[in-house]
Amino acid sequence: MAHYKGAASEAGRAMQLMKKREKAQQELELRKKKIEEDFRIYNIENKFATHYDAVEQQLKSSTIGLVTLDEMRAKQERILKDREKKLAQKKAEKDKERLKEIEAKQAQKNKQKQQIQALSFAVEDDEEDEEVEDEKDEDDDNNDTDSIVSDKSEDIKDTKSWKDQEEPAAKKIKKNPDVDTSFLPDRDREEADLKLREELRLEWALTQAAMKDEPITVTFSYWDGSGHRRNVTLKKGNSVYQFLQRCLETLRPEFGELKTVSADQLMYVKEDLILPHHYTFYDFIVTKARGKSGPLFQFDVADDIRLMNDATQEKQDSHAGKVLLRSWYERNKHIFPASRWEPYDPTKTYTKYTIKGK
Repeated sequence: MAHYKGAASEAGRAMQLMKKREKAQQELELRKKKIEEDFRIYNIENKFATHYDAVEQQLKSSTIGLVTLDEMRAKQERILKDREKKLAQKKAEKDKERLKEIEAKQAQKNKQKQQIQALSFAVEDDEEDEEVEDEKDEDDDNNDTDSIVSDKSEDIKDTKSWKDQEEPAAKKIKKNPDVDTSFLPDRDREEADLKLREELRLEWALTQAAMKDEPITVTFSYWDGSGHRRNVTLKKGNSVYQFLQRCLETLRPEFGELKTVSADQLMYVKEDLILPHHYTFYDFIVTKARGKSGPLFQFDVADDIRLMNDATQEKQDSHAGKVLLRSWYERNKHIFPASRWEPYDPTKTYTKYTIKGK
């Protein structure tokens, strides 16, 4: 083999392919030799050895003592004829069994066909069969006179008219108006249902879009250890992240530490829950979400419930949410009130407080 000048991995791959080709060629040669041995003449002769061995064995067992050549030949011919007769009988029996199986299958098919025809209301097929039989009878009676043929045609017309009178009674199968068919598939009813569903879906989507565009005033407190209360007006469909951006625009002129801060570095804490940035105010309003110390769907201000005598009683209005730096929370999360805060979990319910006056 010529020296390969490419990469070592490609050379190894080429070597493996060459080995596979050599192995396949060797297997092909072995198969050729085997086929040649199978088609040799002595192998073909061996196929008939069993038959002649049985004849020879029977000839030996039936021959006792010395016999002449003619007797031996006659006995051999008789044994061969008996052998061939037996083989012919076996073949005839096999053919007979095969014919029985074919007839049984055909009978089964005919039976199934008759059952299918019995289930169907094919009145027209029966009429066509009768017409074909009548035409055959007319062809066989070539020696009849024209008057007999005309009479026969009139009889056929009479039978047809009689059948035509009875056909509608057999064909026309009407529904019972008293039966409830609402559970059955109905294309018109399904199309009407789909159209109504689509109209309701569009109406609901328009209603929700209008609700998201409604303005809302959110009162918040910038928390750096003490509260600095402010108000921001935005839409119900705005997210917490958009709300924090508006808060930054309001607070930057007064607080120098917020000049280089983005909304990603701020947190919004409402009712002792840390709200994720991707939630919208619309989500809390629609689901009537509740926090540890008040509702999350009210954004006007009430007194802090921790300053009240009864911490389990509060007004319908919630207290202001807190906007703070994430760095401040990391430094003070072990100190009250940050120690009470926890991430918002929509699957968790808080039912330890009640609404005042209810």
